[in-house]
Amino acid sequence: MGFIQHIKEEFQIIRERDPAIKSPMEVLLYPSFKVMLSYRRAHRLYERGHFFRARRISQRAARRTGIEIHPGAVIGKGFFIDHGSGVIIGETTVIGDNVTLYQGVTLGGTGKETGKRHPTLCDNVMVSAGAKIIGSFTIGENSKIGAGSVVLEEVPPNCTVVGVPGRIVKQNNVKVPRIDMCQVDLPDPIMEDIILLQRENSALCNRVIDLEKEIKELRQDGRKEELHEDL
Repeated sequence: MGFIQHIKEEFQIIRERDPAIKSPMEVLLYPSFKVMLSYRRAHRLYERGHFFRARRISQRAARRTGIEIHPGAVIGKGFFIDHGSGVIIGETTVIGDNVTLYQGVTLGGTGKETGKRHPTLCDNVMVSAGAKIIGSFTIGENSKIGAGSVVLEEVPPNCTVVGVPGRIVKQNNVKVPRIDMCQVDLPDPIMEDIILLQRENSALCNRVIDLEKEIKELRQDGRKEELHEDL
């Protein structure tokens, strides 16, 4: 794909997915637009072995936009970063088509591996604000990662993941479409666990009260029997 085509594609993606854009000229000011143009240039240089030149372009873009994309990362079509400040994408990251990231997202490595060290995001994945995906595993297509989650293991397709560490709370019952960008309508597994513990604690307390009553009644019956024997 040529450079002009890349510009048209990035321009269209931002206008489609950001309702805050009121005029076409605003797209030119958007961090995602600037950083993706720089990334495409840097990635071509990286593939040709011009590593220093590629990194120079990517680091300059990081200083200007707050978005750091290593030129070695492989990114598909329809990629969009909303706001973008604090986003980090590692060298061996692979991103499919129509993926959306929000501010503060990290696609990082563990620091202890060689070769493929960073995650793979399949098509139509959405990663909400502040989420961290760490390691060389795959996030399946149509999956949604909740805000602030820390994902440390593979996620199957059509899943919703929330929490620290990230846990799958929905799978296949509701397929996450690409146009669904809601970051707040997510389950809360921690609160669900707390509610469950509260219910179990209440049940145990009631059982203890019942047992105490039974013991008290047995003692009273025993005293009555002793009294009758004495008489």
